[in-house]
Amino acid sequence: MPPREAFRQSPPGEARDENRDPGLAAGVENLRLKFPGEPDLLFQDLTLQIPKGQKVLIVGPSGSGKSTLLQVLSGLIPHSVEVPMKCSRIQRPASWGFVFQDPDTQFCMPCVDEELAFVLENQQVPRREMESRMREALALVGLAPDLLHAPVQTLSQGMKQRLALASVLLLKPETVFLDEPSALLDPEGTSQIWASIRRSLREQTVVLVEHKIDAIVDWIDRIVMLDEQGRLVADGPPDDVFRRHKAAFGRYGIWYPGIWDEYLESPRWKAIRAGRDPSPPNRPAGAPVIELEQFEAYRGNQCKLRIDKAAVRERSWIAVTGENGAGKSTLLLALTQLVPTAGRYVLHGRTIPEHPKKRRVPEGVALVFQNPEMQFVADSLFDELALSLANAGMKRDELEDEVQRLLRHFRLPPDAGRHPYDLSLGQKRRLSVATAMASRASVLLLDEPTFGQDARNTFAILEYLEELRAGGKTIIMVTHDRRAVDHFATEEWVLENGRLKDIRHIRQP
Repeated sequence: MPPREAFRQSPPGEARDENRDPGLAAGVENLRLKFPGEPDLLFQDLTLQIPKGQKVLIVGPSGSGKSTLLQVLSGLIPHSVEVPMKCSRIQRPASWGFVFQDPDTQFCMPCVDEELAFVLENQQVPRREMESRMREALALVGLAPDLLHAPVQTLSQGMKQRLALASVLLLKPETVFLDEPSALLDPEGTSQIWASIRRSLREQTVVLVEHKIDAIVDWIDRIVMLDEQGRLVADGPPDDVFRRHKAAFGRYGIWYPGIWDEYLESPRWKAIRAGRDPSPPNRPAGAPVIELEQFEAYRGNQCKLRIDKAAVRERSWIAVTGENGAGKSTLLLALTQLVPTAGRYVLHGRTIPEHPKKRRVPEGVALVFQNPEMQFVADSLFDELALSLANAGMKRDELEDEVQRLLRHFRLPPDAGRHPYDLSLGQKRRLSVATAMASRASVLLLDEPTFGQDARNTFAILEYLEELRAGGKTIIMVTHDRRAVDHFATEEWVLENGRLKDIRHIRQP
């Protein structure tokens, strides 16, 4: 007789999880799901079975339902997130942990030790054993033990992502769902977190969404590919899927090993290179847009960033790199005056802040936050984009056409009445980039604009930024994407422990 929990009362529209298959970690048959306001179904009769112990990578274009599928298999949908769905049968893991794309949505407590202790308390771990287990979990994901008592909100997004993984590892679950666990991590952090995952999850079932396929392709057992409507188009061992469905990877814009090399041989890239200014390297530098000297940025009473002297020239593309916690996001917040600053800051010849007692975002500057939801102010895609366009001086009768153009260009849903919070994380990121670009600001500050994006949208965003730069914009972009730095940036600013360690000139603006 199946265990009693197999006969739990299922929510309306959900099949009972009866007669559990002991060899199956999770599975669903004939899944259909529909988000409110969306015209089409997602997962039209999708069937997927995941045996115990298997490592499964789910790939697909942005908005194909990858993250949604993880939430269905874990039970977050519909038990915690109310989304209409139907299936003929579903089996969920007996115990599971989930690492979300956005770690801020995962935390329950204000401090690191309290967050980890919350997990251990629910497992009835004796208090005397807690600290050693918490320190071990932090070390496993590459976080320093002295962060144990730190407030969670003082951590960088990448550090938060590692903390989220540490809390899940403390659960010791049978099945782990990972939704882009390395998206916000620097290269070293990516290596560390995947080494941690490999060590810690040898026996567990792992179902993951990840764009950095190169880092894990030798570890996974199976690739499941979805198309734009969440339909299953490929399922099998990695070598077979890469060999038999390579055209589909390109058609859907999905990351795969070697895609950057292929892009650099494409007509699109060759056209970009041919269109760049061939002026000699000794050409006089353009006028400075930003000048910094003895510039400091503060979080609370602590100085988190100091730049002795630096300048940003017209039509530059500055790539800001460094380890998680080095001060990259703080630099962008300082340039927009969203954190207190000291020292000399000159923007277009104006000393910033212009009124020390009335700090505000300087005119001509637009910021794309690392967390896209932090910058949404309207209840629809149309209003979100139209507000930026109107503030930039666009006439009302031109707004609708321009909004539709931006929706198409950034591959956003055509329904302009849809709420921004209803988008996938990748779509939210593209909307945040689109609103910044629609503002017509002369200086664009972008915090990881391509994270969580498929290859097609990554290249589209980079190409559009290059088009804006060539047209006279100045770009300062925080990124961990080494290939984007080498092929699109004009300069690289390397931050280390809150200081500007090095400036590397890559090409002439």
